[in-house]
Amino acid sequence: MHTAEDILNELNRDIVYTGPDTTLKESLKKMVGSGIGAIIIKDGEEFIGIWTERDLMRNVLNDSCNLETALIKDYMTNTLHTTPHDSSFYKLYDIFLGKRFRHLLIEKQGKIIGLISIGDVIKADLNKKSKELNDLNEIMNLEYYENWKFKKKQ
Repeated sequence: MHTAEDILNELNRDIVYTGPDTTLKESLKKMVGSGIGAIIIKDGEEFIGIWTERDLMRNVLNDSCNLETALIKDYMTNTLHTTPHDSSFYKLYDIFLGKRFRHLLIEKQGKIIGLISIGDVIKADLNKKSKELNDLNEIMNLEYYENWKFKKKQ
């Protein structure tokens, strides 16, 4: 796995989204049920915002925020950040760490094809590195050196 699209393929999950008139509580239930930390807000065919666990923490401190009645459209982040599907691990790390994002939408041919988190990238990168290390260990093991001998000329 070397690109954002490779990570999405490995995750093999659809974008979890909700409508703008969904309550925060219903959105939160959907997030918990899906095991995700961010939900995309979609109005018709257009992605219009994102709401995350961090947003929840900030929102509940607001006295006017009632999870039962508050609509997600009033609390979502309107700015969506995207990166091309062929972005490398290094490009993704640069965006996540440099801009301090936790979630990025992945775009291919003008269409959003998925959402990844910094955790998804770290996990995919560690899995890739573990596989490379295992492959190297398979190639270079003690048995290789024990069976390798100089042949004497007679």
